[in-house]
Amino acid sequence: MTSKSSVPLYYRQHLFFCTNERPADHVRGSCKVRGSEKLRNYMKARAKELGLDDTRINTAGCLDRCENGPVVVVYPEGVWYQCTTAEEAEQILQQHVKQGKIVDHLMLQPRDQESAKS
Repeated sequence: MTSKSSVPLYYRQHLFFCTNERPADHVRGSCKVRGSEKLRNYMKARAKELGLDDTRINTAGCLDRCENGPVVVVYPEGVWYQCTTAEEAEQILQQHVKQGKIVDHLMLQPRDQESAKS
């Protein structure tokens, strides 16, 4: 059996951008209604422009943080961000993806998770 650490990774980082859509009158709202597809597309194009070939940006279904959306989660770190503008997407790419620094003011906190469930 091969150890997990000796298996080559396809990507150094993987960003999952919620693009889930709920009915327009749904109480929790949805990331898609808040513009997540446009932001995901921006982030994908910028990552390519920046030469971030070791980073993959994908669509995700519901990440269950609808009230905080649009939401993106970065793995393997497991850091969750609220990303509502192209400027915020740029900050995530420049600071987190390129420099390895968490963008504190965009990061969702445990209290955000609890409020979403109530």
